[in-house]
Amino acid sequence: MAAAALIRVNRELAKDLGLDADALESVDGLEILAGNRVPDGADPLAMAYAGHQFGGWVPQLGDGRAILLGEVVGRDGIRRDIQLKGAGRTPFSRGGDGRAALGPVLREYIVSEAMHRLGVPTTRALAAVTTGQPVYREAALPGAVLTRVARSHIRVGTFQFFAARRDHEGIRSLADHVIARHYPDAAAAERPYLALLDAVIAAQAALVARWLGLGFIHGVMNTDNTSVAGETIDYGPCAFMDRYHPQTVFSSIDHAGRYAFANQPGIVQWNLAQLAQCLLPLIANDDDLALAAAQSAIDGFPALFEGALTAEMRRKLAVRETRDGDLALAQDLMSKMAENGSDFTLTFRGLADVLDPPAGLPSDGSAGPRRLFKDPAAFDAWADAWQARLAAEPLPAPERAADLRAANPAVIPRNHLVEEAIRAAEDNGDLGPFEELLDALSRPWEETPENVRYRQPPRPDQVVRQTFCGT
Repeated sequence: MAAAALIRVNRELAKDLGLDADALESVDGLEILAGNRVPDGADPLAMAYAGHQFGGWVPQLGDGRAILLGEVVGRDGIRRDIQLKGAGRTPFSRGGDGRAALGPVLREYIVSEAMHRLGVPTTRALAAVTTGQPVYREAALPGAVLTRVARSHIRVGTFQFFAARRDHEGIRSLADHVIARHYPDAAAAERPYLALLDAVIAAQAALVARWLGLGFIHGVMNTDNTSVAGETIDYGPCAFMDRYHPQTVFSSIDHAGRYAFANQPGIVQWNLAQLAQCLLPLIANDDDLALAAAQSAIDGFPALFEGALTAEMRRKLAVRETRDGDLALAQDLMSKMAENGSDFTLTFRGLADVLDPPAGLPSDGSAGPRRLFKDPAAFDAWADAWQARLAAEPLPAPERAADLRAANPAVIPRNHLVEEAIRAAEDNGDLGPFEELLDALSRPWEETPENVRYRQPPRPDQVVRQTFCGT
């Protein structure tokens, strides 16, 4: 690639990884980040995998525009992959150019870093550069490369690749690698490969519960986008909801709503069942015993997920003790939100104002989320039940409000703000909105005079109804 230019190096992440941010920003570093030069000691490769895409089986996919440069061990002792996305063709490009456009690179940088700040397991963005060359989709777009960091890039689809070829030794080697890298406790279990399956199921249950607690929609939950490390991976047509509705879909290619917001738990269970099928030869020598054990593990997902979601919703409602009915209380609120067109993030964030109104707001609770409801009485009815639940575990109102503000973000990467940053960069070469949005997202729990516009929902003319894969 010629005429590459730096967009941004994530200096904080570079430090955590033990990398020299100044070196990454140098001329030589830019050459590496743009894919023009292989770093010393690296042996780049494109990873093979298969997968179910929107339920349809594809026996070979693989990294069509991604190159794994290698691994680093960070200052925390954790090993991570470093990968370039958009650096050119690979053996798995399937006729594509292997390039990435600027817009999808900025989207992944913004949303993945926001997810990290929100405490969600995720791949992260180490750097982004422009290539100086166009990529051609529906129109000519500026090209870019993202440097992505992950605990690993192994997916359910990676196991499916070997299973489709009946390569049982390949599956075993891969499973042993995943156990050693991500789930070492499984190695000591009586049935290590069943323990591996259990660990991945638990990680994914916890991950998707976090998504639902933030109003996040992945948008393309194919098996090749399901990380066995339990991280959010591949930020294509992803989005955070503004107005809440359980069947919200943003992805331009999800015509049937397969990956709608409320469908995500069921979809990830389906994806995990595909992993279980791959592991059957390793779980037990007897086919019936292996199937029964794997089915039992998959059947345990709903209870694991419900437990994780209940814990998430207790945090969001600021209840500290475990009581029956807490999840139903949260679900009742969300049902009323859907009926009344209430903003997901503002509703939950505003619960703190009901208990501890900021200076200048009425002290009778009328300035909280009820103003977001078409029928404020619907919120009032729910709030009465919530207040009764809170009364069962007395706590000073300011302390409870602090719990609420620590659990419910004020700033998320709203779609219209992400699109605003992309449009400014693509159309005018202006990275100012991108940098300003990243700055606001770096402190998602704070309400300051400087981040007021980043806390606001879109005006009707700003609403984004579709997001795109960017491939």
